[in-house]
Amino acid sequence: MKFKLTTILGATAAVLASALAAQAQTALKWAHVYETSEPFHTESVWAAEEIAKRTDGRYTVDVFPASQLGKEADINQGLKLGTVDIIISGSSFASREYAPIGVTYFPYIFRDPSHLIAYTKSDVFKKLSQGYEEASGGNHITAVTYYGTRHTTANRPIEKCADMQGLKIRVPDVPAYLAMPRACGANTTPIAFAEVYLALQNGTVEAQENPLTTIEAKKFYEVQKHIVLTGHIVDHLNTVVSPTLWSKLSDEDKQIFTEVMQEAAERSTKIIEEREAALVDKFKADGITVTEVDKSDFEKTVMEKVTFEEFGYDKADWEAIRAVK
Repeated sequence: MKFKLTTILGATAAVLASALAAQAQTALKWAHVYETSEPFHTESVWAAEEIAKRTDGRYTVDVFPASQLGKEADINQGLKLGTVDIIISGSSFASREYAPIGVTYFPYIFRDPSHLIAYTKSDVFKKLSQGYEEASGGNHITAVTYYGTRHTTANRPIEKCADMQGLKIRVPDVPAYLAMPRACGANTTPIAFAEVYLALQNGTVEAQENPLTTIEAKKFYEVQKHIVLTGHIVDHLNTVVSPTLWSKLSDEDKQIFTEVMQEAAERSTKIIEEREAALVDKFKADGITVTEVDKSDFEKTVMEKVTFEEFGYDKADWEAIRAVK
């Protein structure tokens, strides 16, 4: 009898140990579309290591860069399908589920990257991310990373908003991205990103807009004479956790995941800011005309000609974000 009891207890202990081991080895998938050299990847890898460390190995995270698990639309869908646990993705995708969160792309809403990061700790951020969470079936935004401030490049000088009248400019087919160029009278064209360089080279379009880091990486400066620091959108990416994973996490682990992801976002933001500052000097040294403009002129025109309602945004949210210090 004693032998049987010992055997049963031993077997029970083995099962428990096996269950604990399985729990200790919960493997998660973190996906994004960015290259391995970019901070959005390197700091995701840092975050993965920190999560494993701070949860005492209960969670391990594998990071899949460069669209390995699909394009941006695919990985957003993967959150619902359960094929991915964590993603980094733009608010343009979040706004497809919940339009009001797209107000963060409204031209000149953010003063600078530090304003963006301050917003992520505000009540209006909690409100908008909660609205997105409910509309998306539980996708939870833990952090926001600065992607870069969008500026304009062109083959003609631009010093004020009116100088963009009739300008043929490539702009992504994202409603809020179109707001500033159209308000200033430009003719916008939604050319695929991979084809922008050639389109600028052969004159299909004469201008485009992107962060300085993208202008450098894609060598747009080779086929453009002017870089105009319009700074119309402080672009950013959300770190999003799937409903399945978020609902399983204990309150303690939710706090760990959130803290780590926010720290990673701030680390990425700092790297991008430093790169942008260096690039302005580099472009000038390379003989490219870099023009500072009066942003208030552009902003005034946008506010006169563009309404929040046409995008599904709430002006009260815009005012609350602008008021964040």
